Amino acid sequence: MALFDMRLQQLHEQLHDKELSVAELVDESYRRIKETDPSIRAFITLNEEQAREQAAELDRQLAAGAERGLLFGLPAGIKDNIVTEGLLTTCASRFLSNYNPIYDATVVKKLKSAQSVTVGKLNMDEFAMGGSNENSGFFPTRNPWNTDYVPGGSSGGSAASVAAGQVYFALGSDTGGSIRQPAAYCGIVGLKPTYGLVSRFGLVAFASSLDQIGPLTKNVEDAAYVLQAIAGYDPMDSTSANVDIPDYISALTGDVKGMRIGVPKEYMGQGIDPKVKEAILAALKVFEGLGATWEEVSLPHTEYAVATYYLLASSEASSNLARFDGVRYGVRADNPDNLLDLYRKSRSQGFGPEVKRRIMLGTYALSSGYYDAYYLKAQKVRTLIKRDFDNVFANYDVIIGPTAPTTAFRIGEQIGDPLTMYLNDICTIPVSLAGVPAISVPCGMADGLPIGLQIIGKPFDETTVLRTAHAFEQHTDHHKRRPQL
Repeated sequence: MALFDMRLQQLHEQLHDKELSVAELVDESYRRIKETDPSIRAFITLNEEQAREQAAELDRQLAAGAERGLLFGLPAGIKDNIVTEGLLTTCASRFLSNYNPIYDATVVKKLKSAQSVTVGKLNMDEFAMGGSNENSGFFPTRNPWNTDYVPGGSSGGSAASVAAGQVYFALGSDTGGSIRQPAAYCGIVGLKPTYGLVSRFGLVAFASSLDQIGPLTKNVEDAAYVLQAIAGYDPMDSTSANVDIPDYISALTGDVKGMRIGVPKEYMGQGIDPKVKEAILAALKVFEGLGATWEEVSLPHTEYAVATYYLLASSEASSNLARFDGVRYGVRADNPDNLLDLYRKSRSQGFGPEVKRRIMLGTYALSSGYYDAYYLKAQKVRTLIKRDFDNVFANYDVIIGPTAPTTAFRIGEQIGDPLTMYLNDICTIPVSLAGVPAISVPCGMADGLPIGLQIIGKPFDETTVLRTAHAFEQHTDHHKRRPQL
């Protein structure tokens, strides 16, 4: 068994018994990166010197019998839109290719408190705008299951790195599906927490009312451990929810007997690949065998979700990205004629095509004369979408369906067709608009590529989401499959 295929408890037992050291774990991470990253290209920046120093310090603490943190010694990758002190944070954009932050994001501080080791920063779609990782300002990441295919996005680097066994876990961010969709494409577990459960302080903003940080792992138990470490109220984040944090790990009982599952007909109809639908129905049979029941339900405003999301997210992006002006930080254009020319040249040179597209769409939607017709109406539809979920959750414990309508597609296949690319998020976007938690777990294969099962829960009910996912995982072996690199 590869080191990173072990459960967290197994690794910690070996560390405790001196059968393994943190230095060996970090060595394994960099060995695996050296071996596989030329074909995967998951990392933008490596943190090798600091990581090895931290590993040596943790080994000294272990030898001295010091108390171990929840994620002690585990090599982790961080999506490159989460700021890290003294380590480049580029958002996969040429605009921030020289940005070296002077502080850590709250989640990074929490990972340090839990004593994990940051191995490096992971590739993504530029400023988290994209669903394939082809919009990176540097290079595309490739799917470990087949390097001719995309890993998904925007957290494609995070998902590919975990799937390839380069790191034990990774952090990603999810705005409209950017943790769950790449997790599905790469055959791993990806959790989007309830909006406000995990601090966004230090996450470079794309759409502030939607962005949420979450873990990508090889199994559900590890996702529970990472969520335990990063969840909690943060006064530095004005949208952080001051709620009690339960024990997510003890919730993994495997018991779903009597659970009521709703399956939206909108997630199983037109546009869903028949092989994906077959895998979801097979997963529902597993739940039936465990004593759960399921029924078809309706989320009637799903058809408006993609249009609503792209109006709202682009509008917020237009506002958030106005700070990138070539003056305060980031790359500045040479020899501008005046201040306006500095703005124009810096943004023209710094932003990629997809970022420019969304800024222009959002600026238009917010402009005088169009605000009421587009942005305000989209906000009203968002309320209706959330109400759909509330109505279903009045009678059901979780909602289950596919994470994505298809498996991963070939690199270059959809890059010239933004509308088709956007529709890949039809099953994940409504969840983000409603602000509720959801997890993607592997549930099968089609043509050699993984299929993801999405389990959606009530607000701040991650315990039920994790328990449901864990029960499924315990009675299937989909999560044990590994790409052959």
